[in-house]
Amino acid sequence: MLRGGKVGLRARHEADVPVLQAELHGDVVNASRAAGRPWRPFAPGSQDGPFALSEPEEATVPFSVVELDGGALVGSAMLWGIDTHNRSAHLGVGLLPAARGKGYGTDVVAVLCHYGFVVRGLHRLQVDTLADNTAMLRSAERNGFVREGVLRSAAWVMGEFLDEVFLGLLAEDWKPAARG
Repeated sequence: MLRGGKVGLRARHEADVPVLQAELHGDVVNASRAAGRPWRPFAPGSQDGPFALSEPEEATVPFSVVELDGGALVGSAMLWGIDTHNRSAHLGVGLLPAARGKGYGTDVVAVLCHYGFVVRGLHRLQVDTLADNTAMLRSAERNGFVREGVLRSAAWVMGEFLDEVFLGLLAEDWKPAARG
């Protein structure tokens, strides 16, 4: 397990899937905002659901996020779009509703940076998020990410176009947090 100050990132377990499916994907508005594509339902146990266990892919590394105190599941995180030639990747975080507002997001981003830069040897990490996602923007910026651009009206979400913000962090600009 990769450890931060408050949370750990570990492999997804079979028991995590129904919780993540119900609490993250089952929230239609937030799932639509996070996915970048229209929401659609998945049957319980479906191998097509966004949190279903699958064979490892080179370009995506999914994690379950757990509290260090007690081990409770609090969300999902991933590096995706991993480009081994350019040594870059995107990161994503989804916290269960009860886990939001506790500083876990900032800690998850820090642990993902450690994984990307130290474990994987990447050079650049990127966050792509909606302009009104203040929690993700704050978590990224607290970890040293810099706003690099805005795509105006680039995301069609629940009947309206929204701006997307892109933030980047280079390995040489990263300041690792104290590891737990």
